[in-house]
Parts: sequence; structure tokens; C-alpha cells
Amino acid sequence: MRKLIAVEFISLDGVIQAPGGPEEDTSNGFTFGGWLAPYGDKSLMEALKISYGSPYDLLLGRNTYNIFANYWPGFEEANKGKPVDESTINFAKDFNACTKYVATHSPKTLNWKNSESLGDNIIQKIEDIKKSNNKNLLVVGSSNLVHTLLAHNLIDELHLYMAPVILGKGKRLFDDTSKASAFKVVRSVISETGMSLIHYVREGEVRTASIEE
Repeated sequence: MRKLIAVEFISLDGVIQAPGGPEEDTSNGFTFGGWLAPYGDKSLMEALKISYGSPYDLLLGRNTYNIFANYWPGFEEANKGKPVDESTINFAKDFNACTKYVATHSPKTLNWKNSESLGDNIIQKIEDIKKSNNKNLLVVGSSNLVHTLLAHNLIDELHLYMAPVILGKGKRLFDDTSKASAFKVVRSVISETGMSLIHYVREGEVRTASIEE
């Protein structure tokens, strides 16, 4: 059985839109693209190595797929002869080689190699994919798809990389459709730049009680 892991860069107020650059996703007038850049450091890279350290496939919404498909297929060729870290090259190779399962209404336009449409019955398809082998299934960005996954309790782990910034507007990780559930912390690091790098695993139902004085 696969573990479905949400790997998300997130602000203090829950925004996950366009962490990587100004033009990454400007939808709905978002003007803070690239908000993650000031906070990248060694601790963040080490945390990401854990998230991507086991064999994986990707589960993506169409907008995030398009962003990745416009960048990663040409990464190795664009950086040939440049002083790029070997780990980044290996990451690009893995990213390009893995299967990309995509929520899309236009499956014929999935041109990035090893890309497959999730079809019309997304929930059933994802449940079948989770049973298919032992590779991790990583969902990155993809706010609309993540909302659907959270509403159906399909996410097993949350790897949240939280920058100390409030953005005020933008696409958020959680919304009112998220099903109530409890998680426990299995890894927690504060990075040199002040990011909270936290890995959570599902721990069942939400528990309630009275707080005694």
C-alpha cells in the first residue's frame, strides 16, 4: 500500500500559492510569487531529501502539473556545463522519470513523459493507485486537488515547510471541506532562516475533552 504524502511550502496563514517565483502562479491577482526564496537554507534541503528520499510517483492538479512540465523536462539540458549540485541533477532525473498522475479535463495535452490522467472518477482512481505498489505518492502544490484529498481522508502524511510570513491572500492548503482528523508530529526542525519544517502522520480521529482549571 502506498503512502500518500502532501509536501507543501506554506505561509503562516496557510497559503501555498506560487512559492517558487513571481510568475509561477499569478491567478486571482496574487502578487507575492517567490515568497519562499528568502528562507531557503541547508535545513530545508535536508528536510526535502527526506520527503523525496524514497521511491515515489507524483499526484498533481493541472495547474501545478503545467508549472512543473514547463520547467523540469528541460532542466538538465538548460544546465549542462553549469555548476549545478549533483543532488539537484539527480532530483531532476527522478522527477522526470516518475509517473505523474494528473487531475485534468484535457488528458490529450499531457506531454511530460510518464504522465497519466486520473480520469473522471478521481477518488476511485486514487484509491486504486494507492493499492498498486509500495512507492510513495507525493502531492505537491495542487490546492484544489489537496482539498479533495483532505475531504476524503486520503492523505497519510503532511510534510509542511512553513515560512515565517503572512501573505493575506492566495490559494490555501486547508478549507472548510477538510475532514476532521488528528495527526502526530514525527519530525520537527526550525531552520536557520526561521522556517518550521514539520512532518506529520495520521493518528485517527480528533479527540475532545474539557480543559480543567
